[in-house]
Amino acid sequence: MNDSPTGPTDRPPQREDFARDAQRLAALREAMREQGDARQRNIPTPADLAWRRSMLDAAKWVLPTLALLLLGSIAVWPEIARWMSENKAALREMAQMKIESGNMEGAIYRGLDVHGRPYMITARVTHQNGPDRVDLTDPIADTMLSGGGWAEIRADHGVYMQHEQTLNLDGDVVLYRDDGALMNGPTADMDMKQSIIASNDWVHAEGPFGILDAQGYFIDQHAGLLQFTGPERVIRNDDQDAMPQSQPTENKGS
Repeated sequence: MNDSPTGPTDRPPQREDFARDAQRLAALREAMREQGDARQRNIPTPADLAWRRSMLDAAKWVLPTLALLLLGSIAVWPEIARWMSENKAALREMAQMKIESGNMEGAIYRGLDVHGRPYMITARVTHQNGPDRVDLTDPIADTMLSGGGWAEIRADHGVYMQHEQTLNLDGDVVLYRDDGALMNGPTADMDMKQSIIASNDWVHAEGPFGILDAQGYFIDQHAGLLQFTGPERVIRNDDQDAMPQSQPTENKGS
């Protein structure tokens, strides 16, 4: 419908209203033909066709294989996660350890004595000195007592014989038991398998019983036996008020 300045007319649409410019269309078709003739197509060679065919054949095998691997990993992952969860403690201990030139930091040795009670030996630095001997720096040994208590002994240096389960300590040896007894001296020898601690050097002990100095001691943790050897000097807690500390009693013998 055509609009005129005076308003729409009532003349119906005519065929010539939709007529196209024949000359313009002919020129457009000629330009498109010339452009098509000027463009050069790269016709694939037999080698190109063979390479494309090989790639399609490889994709037929590679894509299903990748899909199977993905499905398999999804099925196996829960087992891997469960294994990692169960061994998380061991992984943490391994992460704390540092091996360098035969030395290891944060080492932990665990075992059981002949009575089935656990013990644990830790050290700041260890050095493997042969197939059996381990030299320890700042060792700490934790053991269980017969009555369900515990004892801890630490020193500056130590030697742990793994097959014999013996620990030799020297340099400011300190023994502490959960009953309040505290003992310190220069050396101590421990038989971890038999739960025995002994020393032939002087020892200073303090605890609920009082104060004691002796030339050695022997402890059987399974039997609950604590024996001091050599000349002793004892100040009992119940005797401190009645006796000056400058004149302590002295026991000869064990």
